[in-house]
Amino acid sequence: MTRYEYGGDEFIFVELAEAMSLETNFKAMAITKALREKKVSGILDICPSNASYMIRFNPDLIHPDDLISKLKELEQDVTLENFEITARAVDVPILFEDPWTHEALMRFRDRHQDPTSTDIEYVADTNGFQTKEDLIKSITDAPYLVSMIGFVPGLPWCYQMVPNEKQIEAPKYVRPRTYTPERAFGFGGSFAVIYPVQGAGGYQLFGTAAAPIFEKEQRLHDFKESMTFPRQGDVFRYRSISMEEYEDIRKQVENGEFRYLTKDITFKPKDVLENPNAFSESVIRRLYA
Repeated sequence: MTRYEYGGDEFIFVELAEAMSLETNFKAMAITKALREKKVSGILDICPSNASYMIRFNPDLIHPDDLISKLKELEQDVTLENFEITARAVDVPILFEDPWTHEALMRFRDRHQDPTSTDIEYVADTNGFQTKEDLIKSITDAPYLVSMIGFVPGLPWCYQMVPNEKQIEAPKYVRPRTYTPERAFGFGGSFAVIYPVQGAGGYQLFGTAAAPIFEKEQRLHDFKESMTFPRQGDVFRYRSISMEEYEDIRKQVENGEFRYLTKDITFKPKDVLENPNAFSESVIRRLYA
């Protein structure tokens, strides 16, 4: 059941479900999109999340109880039947088991559930994969929905567009690391992430992204309009690459020549929910056509 909560004088928090699912995230997108289109007087900001959303409003222009009533009406009216998402399909090159994130994760084995293994070995085992290569194949076989942006600017929370029983899950470290390299790729819960900048972190680390997702200087073409690259609704396909390709991409980034491979796509959530395998195949086919 949806939960509506007050957040001080200026915020309303709406939790659509306690657990993340594609359907719940699509519903949050549909509701917040419809709310933006209504342009309700007094609403200052709309922030969709994985299984919830938050509204900032001006209490001098709209009473919180009136706003909650409008949100409840909107929840009843919005359906996914004809809802369409226009987004980018994006090729995201990942160097799995790179030396830099490996060095970082090995420094913090005392904070890990299994100090005798690496992060990728641990998650492969806990998810029932025979080898870490099988885990990598599962990660790269199907694309991910960028379900929200957060934690630090530009960090994409990515939920794989597969049936629930095929979702990869990874517990966070027992105690967080005090160091995570820039562009580190990893998993926490059922979410894949790329760390935009160096910092602390508790997600299991599997590799590193070859290209940036945050660029303060905005040199590269993909960052001309924003310092952050990911957008909610993007469909990321993580692709395993060799060290040779990684180094080539890094040279392109340094020279200011790199551009993400992207394709504009439009899709209906109901098509994803009804046949995620067919959707995944169509996205990959269009992206690399």
